[in-house]
Amino acid sequence: MSIVSNPYIIRAFVIALAVTLALGPIFIPLLRRLKFGQNIRSDGPSRHLAKAGTPTMGGVIFITGVLVAGLIVGGHNQDALVVLGITFGYGLIGFIDDFIKVALKRSLGLRAREKLLGQILLATLLGVLAITALGRDTGIAVPFGSLLTGHQVVLELGTWLYVAFVVLVVVGTTNAVNFTDGLDGLAAGVTVVAASAFVFVGTLSGRPGVALVMAALAGGCLGFLFYNRYPARVFMGDTGSLALGGAMGAAAVLTGAELFLLIIGGIYVLEAVSVILQVFSFQVFGRRIFRMSPLHHHFELGGWSERRVVRTFWLASIFFAALGLYGF
Repeated sequence: MSIVSNPYIIRAFVIALAVTLALGPIFIPLLRRLKFGQNIRSDGPSRHLAKAGTPTMGGVIFITGVLVAGLIVGGHNQDALVVLGITFGYGLIGFIDDFIKVALKRSLGLRAREKLLGQILLATLLGVLAITALGRDTGIAVPFGSLLTGHQVVLELGTWLYVAFVVLVVVGTTNAVNFTDGLDGLAAGVTVVAASAFVFVGTLSGRPGVALVMAALAGGCLGFLFYNRYPARVFMGDTGSLALGGAMGAAAVLTGAELFLLIIGGIYVLEAVSVILQVFSFQVFGRRIFRMSPLHHHFELGGWSERRVVRTFWLASIFFAALGLYGF
């Protein structure tokens, strides 16, 4: 049966899309009445100041859609339940952080070490479960290794090194997605593409539970784009971006595609690397490489419209996803 005709995958996508679209008109006015509005950085692009007060924490909308779809279609599948659990756990960390910042009016939210500790604990749990309960070995497949050797290249890490690697992958992905969430529709649109690619990865690697959750994630993000595209009526907040990162990282771990995620999620990587390079260059050499980081702001300050940046990054994400699938 082909992927596009798999009823479970299609059902998960449609349910998540429908639930997310249905919840928008309920949650967005509620967030507005509760005055859960976005604070805008004063050092960012000046045109973003007009977005101040736009409802945030909207990640709750598509997380609900993904959870409902995943439980209805894949509630019997261990892989699906684990990916859903990690998605919910990371979303909860983001929700607490957003709630402290927005509802309690404490600008810093969770302390960085508190947020990082929660992410590390969840990723460690994922790594242990992957090995002990879900049949994941401790080898890492190297992208395009067969082009050089004629066969798949796998690096064997051993149990504890592999668990540490899982922590690096999941925590790194989560924070990279968080960096990407800076323009209307950017993170959601890029994740529609990346999650769709992982529907194929999950299917080809014999992990149908992962595939159907990724289909639900793509459907939820597509539904959220209806409200989050420019000009956004709601932002996902850390609630949404951390959940997306957790979901993508968990999917990569269970399918053995950790290094392929670096390619398929190339936009996430570029955004994160731009921040790292900017900080390093400023701290060491006293000058900036980019007009502003993350990378999407660099293009904005170069005169690109927000919609042009987002659409260009969406197209680039399609290229990266195709390249990653080819390598897989």
